[in-house]
Amino acid sequence: MIQIFTDGASRGNPGPGGYGVVLKSGPHYKELSEGFSLTTNNRMELLAVIRGIEAVKRKNAEICVYSDSSYVCDAVNKGWLFGWEKKNFAKKMNPDLWREFLVLYRKHKVKFVWIKGHAGHPENERCDKLAVEAALRPDLPPDIGYQSILESNPDSSATVQTLLP
Repeated sequence: MIQIFTDGASRGNPGPGGYGVVLKSGPHYKELSEGFSLTTNNRMELLAVIRGIEAVKRKNAEICVYSDSSYVCDAVNKGWLFGWEKKNFAKKMNPDLWREFLVLYRKHKVKFVWIKGHAGHPENERCDKLAVEAALRPDLPPDIGYQSILESNPDSSATVQTLLP
């Protein structure tokens, strides 16, 4: 079983943001992080999961993702995501990332476990630190997916967090 711990952060929502990932499998340990100049916390939470699963090289791997994001965990565990997909993500945020996630998700056996954030869980705390540090880096690149949302709907930044299930 490969364990993936994830967290996302944004300084403002939207604002500069980042994600952190810790991967563990037996004696193997890897950390990933990246930041963006303008994004949202939910995008960073989901991107952390995507980048974590992407890092798994073994095909059809058994993966357990630990996340403090209800947005991500509930979308998968409660089946909302598959309904959104059937409706081509109409009126849902982050369709670019959800589509990318689904391709990776279907290559493995992935389960999600929600964990409480900022509750002293060592890997979650480490992911949080990685995410915050990534969001604070100088000269952050743009989040191209988020930029395209803003360009197609200039009023979307005000409603970006209100379009949950």
